[in-house]
Amino acid sequence: MRRFLLGAIMPVLFLGVWEISSRTGLLTLESLSRPSDILLAGIHGLLDGSLLLATFQTFEAALLGLAIAAVIGILSGAVLGLLPALERITGPTIEALRPIPAIAFMPLALMMFGFGVTLEASIVAYACVWPILIVTVAAVRAIEPRLLDIANLLELPFWKRMLTIILPAAFARINVGLRIAAAISLVVAVTVEIVLNPRGLGYNLILASQELKIGLMYAQLVWLCILGYLFNAILRNVGTGSIALWGSAR
Repeated sequence: MRRFLLGAIMPVLFLGVWEISSRTGLLTLESLSRPSDILLAGIHGLLDGSLLLATFQTFEAALLGLAIAAVIGILSGAVLGLLPALERITGPTIEALRPIPAIAFMPLALMMFGFGVTLEASIVAYACVWPILIVTVAAVRAIEPRLLDIANLLELPFWKRMLTIILPAAFARINVGLRIAAAISLVVAVTVEIVLNPRGLGYNLILASQELKIGLMYAQLVWLCILGYLFNAILRNVGTGSIALWGSAR
């Protein structure tokens, strides 16, 4: 609690100076709004449901894309981690595709899927799969070799070896890649909405800017900041709990 209070000193001081300066005329820029007006605009957006609907639309695409990336990245990364020869074959292709910005695929995704959640989720999935894949490869290679020897002795099928030995042993490291990808998913989802897809928080942000609703625009930016912080905190706690649960099950 003490740490939270200390951390709140600078933001509260900044907001106070901002509010006073705007009311006394020291800040007269049309692109700025008062913190009190931003708060009122945010409350109004929550009460009329527009902000919540946009939040649902953004997270629908972000989480769907993240889930697709997690399945592809973890399974592919585990296979490549277990088979270094295969990783050497596919490595150049991965390194050629990975630097391409996900946003560059928007025209292609639009032609394939049209506007909507599928368009957004496909671009999010492309952006998120690479950190998950790379971290999973490294995590699987770092597994204690004796665990793999035990799996060979027990002659476990591939899927059972994955679920009972490989993924539990590597999940603590894989979770790092998932958290990185989760942050990317929200960034990419909002970017796609700003640039192309007429839905979600990004699109509402552009609409507020074009309609000169400066308070609402800032309120949505603050809301995105809060959502990003909560999203990361939830994933951190879920990941910690999953690691503990998986470890006790083993």
